[in-house]
Amino acid sequence: MAGKLVVDTIDTDNAFITLNVQQSQIATMNVSGIYSNTGVKMIGANGTVSNTAITGLVTASQIANVANTQLTGTITGSQISSNTLSNTVFQTGSVENYMNAQGLGFGMRNRIINGAAVIAQRGTTFSGLSDDGGQYTLDRWKWAENGTFTGVQTVTQDTSAPAGFSYSLKVQTTTAVAVATSLSCRVEQFIEGFNWADMGYGTANAKTTTLSFWVRSSLTGTFGGAFRNSADDRSYPFSYTISVADTWEQKSITIAGDTSGTWIGATNGTGLRVTFSLGAGTALSGTAGAWVAAGTQSVTGAVSVVGTLNATWYVTGVQLEKGSTATSFDYRPYGTELQLCQRYFYRLVNASASTGYVPNITGVRYTANEVYLGITCPAPLRTTPSISKSGTMYIYSGGTNITLGGVVAVTSNYNSYTSCPNVRVTATSITSNTGWICEFDVNAYFDISAEL
Repeated sequence: MAGKLVVDTIDTDNAFITLNVQQSQIATMNVSGIYSNTGVKMIGANGTVSNTAITGLVTASQIANVANTQLTGTITGSQISSNTLSNTVFQTGSVENYMNAQGLGFGMRNRIINGAAVIAQRGTTFSGLSDDGGQYTLDRWKWAENGTFTGVQTVTQDTSAPAGFSYSLKVQTTTAVAVATSLSCRVEQFIEGFNWADMGYGTANAKTTTLSFWVRSSLTGTFGGAFRNSADDRSYPFSYTISVADTWEQKSITIAGDTSGTWIGATNGTGLRVTFSLGAGTALSGTAGAWVAAGTQSVTGAVSVVGTLNATWYVTGVQLEKGSTATSFDYRPYGTELQLCQRYFYRLVNASASTGYVPNITGVRYTANEVYLGITCPAPLRTTPSISKSGTMYIYSGGTNITLGGVVAVTSNYNSYTSCPNVRVTATSITSNTGWICEFDVNAYFDISAEL
């Protein structure tokens, strides 16, 4: 642009100067001191144009290489059209949280099954828990202890829950005990290797994971838990704080993936143990926030729920997901959650409110004193199950009822796709080889367990 334009004085707000300047010349012009009629400086030194001076449509071809440091304020969706934004533009978790808030959440993010305590095939109350071997309570949740333990607890499905949830898992101490050095009590869930192998634990590519949950207790202070491998020789103790008694609080814990140790891969074994400690001795406690080569279950100095008579602890909304940000709880349809649980446990009960036939169980004579019954499960079992019988059952054919005794053996054609176990049950005086149908009394059932 040749020459120079100098304007010494504009006397009134009604005097205007119109300049037609090509876009390519703006970058090299030395323009300064031009103000709008409202007194706002529009153009500063070397062609800097304030945003108050821009009106109308700015086409994409007129904008190139604008740094994000030059953008302030809110950019609405209508201001972005047919352009690509790199993933570095978005804060971690922002897209997931937005999608979930709009009801468009990503399915099956949660590696925990029955995290909202809605499935309870075995029942809703489990009293007198004090055994060393462990006992499953609400589906997928196990009460477990280390050592000879004299304390007693009750686990129930409780209707106390934070907004958005209907149930929680509740632990109440009915006989308190001081936890000795090598003793512990805990609620935990084992995650199958098939559902965990993509996390890459035990490799250089181990993924960061985030555990979130809602919790309340009659006690306050620092509570403990841990991630543990199947061999129980690698663990990551974590802690969380309950600030107010008998009040629901949400917690989130981010855990760097373990690059060491031995972890089960894509098999039907235990890929990870998620442990909530209710009391642990010093030999099973450690420092939070790092992987250690030991089976640590809690943090040093944590609150002992089992050490206080009538103390309570509740948990619900438990979610374990890939990434460093806790997203909203992954609600799954009830039928989906039930079938996920039934891969590990299925209770086959009477089909009616009174004694009646269960048409999916038919049998054949095995010997004069035993019968084979074929069971069709609603979901593929994790492995060949164990089966136990409770209550009175009969086999019925041709007007004859024969009472069944205990389970003798279980066989299964288990594979990756289906599992239909056969259970061999004692009977007496079986003379016919065909046509047997199993009949249950009201409270009778078979428990089919393929738990980890």
